[in-house]
Amino acid sequence: MKQYLLAVHMVEDGQARSAEATQRAYQDVAALNARLQAEGAWVFGGGLHPPESATVVRVRDGEILTTDGPFAETKEQLGGFWVIKAADLDEALAWAAKATRACGEAVEVRPFQDNPPA
Repeated sequence: MKQYLLAVHMVEDGQARSAEATQRAYQDVAALNARLQAEGAWVFGGGLHPPESATVVRVRDGEILTTDGPFAETKEQLGGFWVIKAADLDEALAWAAKATRACGEAVEVRPFQDNPPA
């Protein structure tokens, strides 16, 4: 089984969800999480605090620098993720379809690199 990242992308467009829609998304995601776990596809997952809570750490001229805020100045930011196990990309895409319905946001699917033999 290969591992895949299902990354939830949120768009900051100034239109906040209603409290009811947010609660429904939380319930739908919780149900999806339970299904992922029951079917043995769950590895790890979680939602993230807003982008403004981020701190970026980088090296520049040999010095470590930290800056507040997200890495990229963009309206699209990572909002949460799942790491799943799937037999192939088709299975991962099927889970992503369920995930995008549950959370109501775009979900990017990316395979993890295979670990080289030790």
